[in-house]
Amino acid sequence: MKITGIKLRKLHGTMEFRGEFWEERLIQPLDIYPEYKVQGPAWLPKIDDNHYAMTSTFVEIETDGGVTGIGGPIDGAQSYIIATSLSKIIEGKDPTANELLWDQMFRASVHGRQGETMMAISAIDCALWDLRGKIYNAPVVSLLGGPTRTEIPAYASMLGFNVEDPTLVRERALEYKSKGYRAQKWFFRHGPMDGPEGFKKNVELVRTLREAVGDDDDIMLDCWLSWNLTYTKQMAEQIEEFHPRWLEETAMPDRIDTYSEIRASTTIPLSGAEHEYTRWGFKRFVDAGALDVIQPDIYWAGGITETVKIATYASIHDLQCIPHGHSSQANAHFSCAMVPTLTPIQEYLVKWNTIHQWFLKDPIVPQNGVVHVSMEPGMGMELDPDKIESEEEVEF
Repeated sequence: MKITGIKLRKLHGTMEFRGEFWEERLIQPLDIYPEYKVQGPAWLPKIDDNHYAMTSTFVEIETDGGVTGIGGPIDGAQSYIIATSLSKIIEGKDPTANELLWDQMFRASVHGRQGETMMAISAIDCALWDLRGKIYNAPVVSLLGGPTRTEIPAYASMLGFNVEDPTLVRERALEYKSKGYRAQKWFFRHGPMDGPEGFKKNVELVRTLREAVGDDDDIMLDCWLSWNLTYTKQMAEQIEEFHPRWLEETAMPDRIDTYSEIRASTTIPLSGAEHEYTRWGFKRFVDAGALDVIQPDIYWAGGITETVKIATYASIHDLQCIPHGHSSQANAHFSCAMVPTLTPIQEYLVKWNTIHQWFLKDPIVPQNGVVHVSMEPGMGMELDPDKIESEEEVEF
């Protein structure tokens, strides 16, 4: 069987949702500049009070055997790279030769070992794994050597929820506890430039969460690259008593020495490297003893093919590998193929995974706080025609 072509399918639809979908955004590195700090969330076009416009682009790999594989969603920059460069590398090749195809795409992209090009390689790699599952009539979790289990606990990742109102924070934390989640991750809104008031609000958020969920549930806290060494050490001293499961992405990605120093100064475990790429990028963090938990994004770090290698290296150093929650399908198949102590839990971004999976026929939604991996052939990336109101093929 040979790869005959790649389609970039841009889909349009409408999601019904009452009220504001994105209530608040997380802190971001640019927030050290006031004109960026005041900007609110603007991630989803609103049609009216109850409807949002949905647009997603998926990559579909076609073969001469009539079998296709789907990956995504992806953005415009990744679409351009796939259409103008990477498609030429894989067309005419054997779709089951994952090591060959990954290595050739990587070697052809010497100026794209990180960022958008690696994200484009990742999307193709995930689509190829979906395709291989259909070729071999097996779920991807089985092709990866699993399953070691068919379900995995999820933690509710609360990106986009209000974090400024303690009453709302408490209500939402209790709501998701009642849905069966025994762990929740919340996102800070304030950082080093926000003074004593912002510092106090961050501490209040952590205190509110711990009081709401009790001592037996886990809370995780995401700084999204936006703090620094001094601020993080000061904050860690104030929130250690609330026993977070981890403190995530406390500094910009390349400041590995900062992570190492923070890790040595606090009892709170550190997680991160969501914005790192390939086994070579993660090796820097692991070798420096910078993190307790590494968090590769399968759709960014190099796809499933590369994330397996990243996880293997983490296991040598007795670290956990818990992928960023960008793709519920890829994460479930990957994590349920690994040893449970290596991948003990899966992130479920409550709002993001809702829109990210909008056009899928069988989106993954945790049941009682648990994700169940599909045992159907492929990776569960089939699109739902009932949600596609219009479609165009992206061309460059």
